[in-house]
Amino acid sequence: MNNYKKICVIGLGYIGLPTAALLANRGYDVHGVDVAQSTVDIINRGEIHIVEPELDTFVKAAVNSGKLKADLKPCEADIFIIAVPTPFHEGFIPNVDYIVSATKAIASYVKENDIVILESTSPIGTTDLVEETLKAKNVDTSKLFIAHCPERVLPGQIMRELVENDRIVGGTTSEATEKTVEFYNTFVSGEVLSTNARTAEMAKLTENSFRDTNIAFANELSILCDKFGINVWELIKLTNRHPRVNVLQPGAGVGGHCIAVDPWFIVHAAKEANIEANIIKTAREVNTYKTEWSIEKIKNEGGQYEETLKRECEDARVESEDLSDLLKTKDRMLEDQNIVIAN
Repeated sequence: MNNYKKICVIGLGYIGLPTAALLANRGYDVHGVDVAQSTVDIINRGEIHIVEPELDTFVKAAVNSGKLKADLKPCEADIFIIAVPTPFHEGFIPNVDYIVSATKAIASYVKENDIVILESTSPIGTTDLVEETLKAKNVDTSKLFIAHCPERVLPGQIMRELVENDRIVGGTTSEATEKTVEFYNTFVSGEVLSTNARTAEMAKLTENSFRDTNIAFANELSILCDKFGINVWELIKLTNRHPRVNVLQPGAGVGGHCIAVDPWFIVHAAKEANIEANIIKTAREVNTYKTEWSIEKIKNEGGQYEETLKRECEDARVESEDLSDLLKTKDRMLEDQNIVIAN
């Protein structure tokens, strides 16, 4: 990889900025791109706009060394990494608009033998869409190496896991896979595994759908046990004494961003192929419902507690108002699945 020294990272959020800072500290010249001027200004001061342990140290060192610079526009580079959000439209339809926009933005800067990597968690076929988008901009993609390498890090551990976790690389060609694997091996201590682009895309979606499904089992179990008058915690503890059983702990939905989003990418792809992803879809619906169910449980239990206070206290106005504020705060927390941790 001696000829690949300049990297352009599109998107300086929770994945893009840590990746850019890490690579800059590994000796690469990194040009980071973001659409927000405030983000660009903060990073160029050697500061951070997001919360992640150790990231501030990496960014400050990278900027002070001159290896990391942020801007609103891309530049010529040897490697382009796209790390932008992939939310969904109404009806859980995947939204790849940010990826398309990022690809169009780099079209006039890519050159022969450049590597273009999509790191954003993406619906199946998105890496091919990157290539098609470049072709539509009159780029000869036969002279590029285009691949997908999904991130799989845990917030709070990103700087460590970017290096230590195994990675999956899938190119649009075998040559693209080989070149991209070679690049990741320059800074990843975990194993870098080779496949094709569509399998790499599906792998990331499968990881989070698997977790979602297992959490849904535990969450549905807790709802059933509530109706049956059974202590779900005792039940799971006893059940897990079986040597081949490991039921997870139920919660108020799922935690983080990816688990609540990624399964819908598979459900949508299945629908487009005229088949049904029944288990994956049902698991997602169960976990969404568990959040609503939990909110109602807290409201009901809180209401009963307020009535007890009113009966047992001579003047319960202060306590009751405090409890109402607490319940409102819990409602807000529970309504945001990104805050509540299920397991």
